[in-house]
Amino acid sequence: MNVLMLVMTDVAHDSRVLREALALAERGHTVHIVGKDVPQHWVPPRGVTVESVSGGTGLKPGRQTGDSSSPTAPQRTAASRTALRRTARWLLLPQHRRRVWRTWNARARAAVRSRKFDFDVVHAHDFNVLRLAARLAEQERARLVYDSHEFWSGRERHGRPTPWERARERWIERTLIRRADAVLTVSDGIAQRLGQWRGRPVAVVRNTFPARGPIAGPNPSPIASTSPRSNPGTPLPQRPSGVVYAGRIGAARDLETLLSGAAAAGLDTCLMGQVDREYLHRIRATTGTVRIEPARPVDQVDDVLRRFGISVVTLTDTCANHRMALPNKLFHAVRAGVPVVAADLPELRRAVTRYGLGRLYRPGDAESMRVALECLIAEYPRWCEQVARAAGELSWQRDAAVLVGVYDALNATDATPAATR
Repeated sequence: MNVLMLVMTDVAHDSRVLREALALAERGHTVHIVGKDVPQHWVPPRGVTVESVSGGTGLKPGRQTGDSSSPTAPQRTAASRTALRRTARWLLLPQHRRRVWRTWNARARAAVRSRKFDFDVVHAHDFNVLRLAARLAEQERARLVYDSHEFWSGRERHGRPTPWERARERWIERTLIRRADAVLTVSDGIAQRLGQWRGRPVAVVRNTFPARGPIAGPNPSPIASTSPRSNPGTPLPQRPSGVVYAGRIGAARDLETLLSGAAAAGLDTCLMGQVDREYLHRIRATTGTVRIEPARPVDQVDDVLRRFGISVVTLTDTCANHRMALPNKLFHAVRAGVPVVAADLPELRRAVTRYGLGRLYRPGDAESMRVALECLIAEYPRWCEQVARAAGELSWQRDAAVLVGVYDALNATDATPAATR
C-alpha cells in the first residue's frame, strides 16, 4: 500500500515516526512523510521519502540577563522588560499555536495536492494533523489511521487557559477516531481511554527501540548473555557517575526536582535535547553540576547513557496525559542497558515495577529523587541485570509487529474506508 504520513515535527528527530515508517517500508509499503521544517541536508532512511512544509516560527523569548544581588538601573529595566515579554507570551501563545497549526495544515494540503501522490492510507501522527488526514482520506477514498502519541485532550498546556478550545478539540477527536479505520497509541492507559470513545479496540505500539546485541556491564556474564546488543560500545560503569535526561528540556518535565535530587546524591547531571529557551533561567538558578547538550542520534545517546550510568524519566503529576504516558526515554534506557529513576505515575509505575527497571520517585519531591538514585547506586550491578533481562520484551521488534499487523489487516479487507461512510 502507499502510505501518506502527516506529522507536525521535523521528522529527523522524531524517532517514533521514523521507526514506524521504516517498519512499513521493510514490509513492502511505500511511505511518504510530510513533516514540518525538516532539516535541509537530512537524509531519510532507505525506502522512505520526506517532504518539508513550514508552519511559521515560534514566539521568540527575550535575552536572558545575568543574576546580581544589587541590580543596576539598566538591569532592573531589562528585568522588567523580560517579565513583560513573558506575560505577553503567556497571553498570546495559544493564539500563535493555532496560527502555526492552520498555516502548516493549509500548506501541507497544498503540497499533497500538487505532488499528486497516490495513497491508500493517510496516517495522522497526533491530533494536530488529524482533521487534515480525515479530509484527505475522504477525498481520495483512502484508509485513515490515527496514531495518538499522547492523550491529546489531557496534555499539559502552556500559555493562558483555553477551556473552550480544549473542549472543542476533545469533541473533534472523539468524533474522528470513531470514523478512523485504525487507531494506535503508546500505552495501555491511553488505549483504554480512546477505546471507550471509539467503541472498538485500540492497538498499542510502544515507543520502544530496535534491540541490538550484548553490552559490556559491571557484571559482564549475565548481561552479555541476556542483552540483545551486538556492538558492545561504551561499557557500563561499576558505579554510576551521574544521571542523564534525554528529551525536550522545558517546563512540566520536573527537571528542577531532578537537578536538586541529583546534586544531593553527589551525581552530575546531563540534559540532552531541544531546549525551550524560556525555561533556561530555571536551570541556571539551580545548584549542582549540570551539562546541557544538543539532541543526538540514538546510538550516541546510548553511549552517553552508559557512560553516566543512570537514566531519568521525569514528569510532573499535573495532567492526565502524564499519568498515562510511557515516554520513549524509558525504552531508550532499556536499549542502552541502564536502570532508571522514573516518576511514580500509573503507566510508568506499571512498566518499571513489572520489569524491575529501576526505582520510582514522587514528582516534585527532591528528597524522594535522592533516595531513589542512591538505591540504584547501592545495588547497581543487580539493577543492570534486571534491565538486560527485560530488553527482549521491551524492544521495537515486538512493537513493529503490532504496527505491521494493523496494516496487514487493512490490506486484507475490502471494506469501504470508514472516512467515506
